[in-house]
Amino acid sequence: MKIRKILFATMPLDGHFNPLTSLAKHLLQQGHDVRWYTGNIFTEKLKKLEIPHYRFQKALEVNQHTIDELFPERHKYKSIVSKLKFDIDQVFVLRAPEYTADILKIYKEFEFEVLVYDNAFPAAQIIREKLHVPCVSMGIMPLSESSVDLPPAGMGLTPSSGFWGRRKQDFLRFLATNVLFKHSTQQYNKVLEQFQISPAKGLIFDIIVKQADLFLQSGVPGFEYKRSDLSSHIKFVGPLLPFKAVGSSAEFKYRELLKQYKKVILATQGTVERDTEKLLVPTLEAFKGTEYLLIVTTGGSKTQELRKRYPQENIVIEDFIDFTIVMPIADVYVSNGGYGGVLLSLQNRLPMVVAGIHEGKNEINARIGYFKLGINLKTETPTPQQIRNSVDKVLSDNTYQKNVNQLGEEFGRYDTNVTCERYILNLITQHKNRVIASQALESMLSA
Repeated sequence: MKIRKILFATMPLDGHFNPLTSLAKHLLQQGHDVRWYTGNIFTEKLKKLEIPHYRFQKALEVNQHTIDELFPERHKYKSIVSKLKFDIDQVFVLRAPEYTADILKIYKEFEFEVLVYDNAFPAAQIIREKLHVPCVSMGIMPLSESSVDLPPAGMGLTPSSGFWGRRKQDFLRFLATNVLFKHSTQQYNKVLEQFQISPAKGLIFDIIVKQADLFLQSGVPGFEYKRSDLSSHIKFVGPLLPFKAVGSSAEFKYRELLKQYKKVILATQGTVERDTEKLLVPTLEAFKGTEYLLIVTTGGSKTQELRKRYPQENIVIEDFIDFTIVMPIADVYVSNGGYGGVLLSLQNRLPMVVAGIHEGKNEINARIGYFKLGINLKTETPTPQQIRNSVDKVLSDNTYQKNVNQLGEEFGRYDTNVTCERYILNLITQHKNRVIASQALESMLSA
């Protein structure tokens, strides 16, 4: 097998970096020269993975710890659309020239043969045009490509099948493209103009899909809305999940507690959300002193404070918990809807109660509700009663468990890393062959 030079490039956010670590490590173990461009926040993780790290030089590092400090005005945007537009412009699009400058410099040292990037990484189109290397986008969030069968992405809307429902979808797609997200597309085109690249047309969510030579979507068809016009370069590859070394799982130290309680509820708010009052506190209020064992992971936010506030025997609160240990023994997963956690929950056949609308979680949670894999509360701030009622419903209605089991079986049919590797290596070969054919044609014409 020929050794290939592969550069990974990701936004400096957990949900963009972590899902690609297993694939990167797999490619490294296959003998390929794998390196990674991302923020300084992941220096230690990449060191443990033994993957060379190209740190940000020109680029501003916007991550879950710095975003509010760098953009304090972000809190003024309350609606889903207004906050999403702000994030698209400030966190993603306007970072593209900075990422490009860094990667062009990297290429002088490391002539990578393919760029593998999370699908929100905004510089891929520029790199593709300037360096003439193939680009593979990794779909680490629900598929955003527009379709005649669907409402526009970004609003957390589910498909309609009736005549008037479909006409409404048509109008909303027009509105999203020409009004709501028009400014974001214009901002992106201003960036392209700086590099003498032709402007992109359409909705910004379509542009980030279509700019890739190959789009490898994390997940399975069963967790995605049906599209009659799905682009041919989009391939489902199974769940992209973080790398986990063999034998690295620690024993669950609360295992004896399991015998004392009727059911086990696992709750998290992810790593981006720092406000524990939104989801964790209502969940703790809902289940304190009940017949359920509640296991809470805070992501490092106010762990000690919550332990003092909720000393009940049926409550376990930790900064981080190994989900691969807890999910197989849990009965319901309460979450704000981070995509990685949701995919892991589905892989473990664990039904959900979800409450989150920002950072794209409305799209993830809409699918959970639509496919009846759990209950979508459609809010960032659920009440304790809403959470308790929803958990009880998920536990009492076998529909949710049945649907999660079916999807778990579909997940099991994918060997994600091997599948991705095959697609990526085939793309490199096809690109090399096209370059050779083009050079041969030019030689013939000039002879």
